[in-house]
Amino acid sequence: MRMAYDLRHKDWYAWMKENNQPAFRADQMMDWLYQKRVSSFADMSNLPKKMRETLSEQFRLEPLKTLTQQTSSDGTIKFLFALHDGHAIETVLMRHNYGISVCVTTQVGCRVGCTFCASTLGGLKRNLTAGEIVAQVMKAQIALDEIGEERVKSIVIMGIGEPFENYEATLQFLRIMNEEHGLHIGQRHITVSTSGIVPAIYRFADEKLQVGLAISLHAPNQELRKSLMPVSYRHPLSELMEACHYYIETTGRRLTFEYLLIKDRNDQDQHAHQLGQLLSNLNCYVNLIPINTVVERDMERTPRNQIFQFQRIVESYGIKATIRREHGTDIDAACGQLRAKHLDKKSEQPS
Repeated sequence: MRMAYDLRHKDWYAWMKENNQPAFRADQMMDWLYQKRVSSFADMSNLPKKMRETLSEQFRLEPLKTLTQQTSSDGTIKFLFALHDGHAIETVLMRHNYGISVCVTTQVGCRVGCTFCASTLGGLKRNLTAGEIVAQVMKAQIALDEIGEERVKSIVIMGIGEPFENYEATLQFLRIMNEEHGLHIGQRHITVSTSGIVPAIYRFADEKLQVGLAISLHAPNQELRKSLMPVSYRHPLSELMEACHYYIETTGRRLTFEYLLIKDRNDQDQHAHQLGQLLSNLNCYVNLIPINTVVERDMERTPRNQIFQFQRIVESYGIKATIRREHGTDIDAACGQLRAKHLDKKSEQPS
């Protein structure tokens, strides 16, 4: 059964036509879903009863059930949602000085296998549909509605999974979020993060979207990157950099490179110099990320003074480097960590 959130406005228009309904019903559907944010087709009071029954037979409106909700002292909220088939995913709501952002998940688990990430524990189970990704934003927005707060202003696709290995659903999600009849979140307020799926970077560049692109780099040379990110065996750093050049030349947009700092692994002065040399001729900036502790991975955070030293060296190459503001450090902040705990608890239950 499809999700109601899987459809764009034009898809609802086509559905109305197929079901002998006037075109304006598509506007009404979008209004109920994204403005009134109802949780039942029965609540769509200005739609004919027969049509509401048909919708209930053909679509699922509430694909997510909240299993756990953690709230940090800084206002960050981390949700653990159950899907209709029992799988669990994470979504994070973050508060910034420029507004509220939601970080969404695109897959149940991940097959990329980054050695520092809890998301990949247990491997990939399945892709999410576009509607299941949309539903995460809607559940976060409804949580904001309940406490009388503002609307979601921006989205980052940086949760569990590799978005570019679920390309079509991710692209549909982007278009739904940008719909004038939906939440109407501007493309420039959305960022997609990839571990470096090279063919998809070329494809995404050719879409000519205004959506931001972030590359999870985390190492300045091929050998180190292979040890941290096995995706580098499939898509070597040299090929990734060629794709990055193509993206910038094709779109005219600046790239973000995410660099996770891990004590004694990739945070030494020599690594900072290598990173500066690697990126010095690109229109980009670097987002330095002190690692969140993941007990399953036995990796430690870079000392504060070394973080600033690393930043200074990178910026000496004319590259803007920022240190990511931390969110939710007093809850299960690392991506996939809350889900991993949930899976551990399930495995401990008697069969």
